[in-house]
Amino acid sequence: MTESDTPLLDELESGPWPSFVTEMKRAAEDKPAAKDLLLQLERSYVDRIGHWKHGGIVGVKGYGGGVIGRYSDLPEEFPAVAEFHTFRVNQPSGWFYNTQKLRELCDVWDKHGSGLTNMHGATGDIILLGAPTAALQPCFDDLAEVGFDLGGSGSDMRTPSCCVGPGRCEWACIDTLELLYDLTMTYQDQLHRPMFPYKSKMKISGCPNDCVAAIPRSDIAIIGAWRDRIRVDQAEVAAYAQAGLDIAGEVVALCPTACMTYDAAGRLTITDAECNRCMHCINVLPKALRPGVERGATILVGGKAPIVHGALLSWVIVPFMKIEPPYTELKELLDNIWAWWDENGRMRERLGELINRLGMRSFLKAVGLKPLPQMIKAPRANPYYFWDPEEVK
Repeated sequence: MTESDTPLLDELESGPWPSFVTEMKRAAEDKPAAKDLLLQLERSYVDRIGHWKHGGIVGVKGYGGGVIGRYSDLPEEFPAVAEFHTFRVNQPSGWFYNTQKLRELCDVWDKHGSGLTNMHGATGDIILLGAPTAALQPCFDDLAEVGFDLGGSGSDMRTPSCCVGPGRCEWACIDTLELLYDLTMTYQDQLHRPMFPYKSKMKISGCPNDCVAAIPRSDIAIIGAWRDRIRVDQAEVAAYAQAGLDIAGEVVALCPTACMTYDAAGRLTITDAECNRCMHCINVLPKALRPGVERGATILVGGKAPIVHGALLSWVIVPFMKIEPPYTELKELLDNIWAWWDENGRMRERLGELINRLGMRSFLKAVGLKPLPQMIKAPRANPYYFWDPEEVK
């Protein structure tokens, strides 16, 4: 390829940051699909329209999800991308790889596809971009041979993801890596065979810092937390103050629940009953403050990015749950949530949208949870309350 072939794309290489165009040009030296992809993208910039048709149904034997169909609407002009299907490949917990596995993965993709990858997609999967229909089954078979499985796509449980947890982070309150692996293996049917009204995303963060953005980006969020008191080392608090940190201004004054005080003697006090586990104080004073020792997770539901009704943040439905193998309590809750959503959800209606439509009250009754103060977003404006007949004695 020459610069005259893609003048608009070439401009994207002129800035200070690494450009995807440069990487695609490297792949285009050996792969006709990558070359035609660049040329079609240049054409899209000229025409100001994307030149992809509706994906249709493609897949591999026994799987309803994991492969996304993509077809060019200019197949005669760009024949190498006439069929340009995408694999979603289930990533390892916490995105930990060794170089041998990465080489095996790339060898398979270099054999069957365009050689272009996205590490990783928004859901967490390894994304393999661009293979013809005839290559799908052979590519899947070779992926299985080197130990990789497909992730979720379509109206199923999308590939769950988690933060690195105890593998690298001192704040992890749960073993995110083990939990993710267990849930992924348990819910193979929900992952690979679309059966839901729409997609269902699950993300796991080891602490309330929420490094995988589970609260705004997943239908079911599992956030590591603690139930007892934040551990305070007053000697280290004093050391931070002596080093010049304004504890009153940068820690206490910024506490969202105003549950902290810092007295004239230099003693930091926390009213733990008012703490909402935001992690701000722990992040600023990591040597002085530590999460409590009674650890588990907070379960939230209903988060999503804009599609039908706009962005939604998750609701807390279980303030604290012990998270220990075999995770029976958590799995029973997941089963109940999916059963209610599957029975009542409309097509393309996410869990949070269904709760908005039918009400949190209906949801809690269906999944067997009691109402709690943590579930309330705002006080009721209506002073009247009507009891269900079965609730009246």
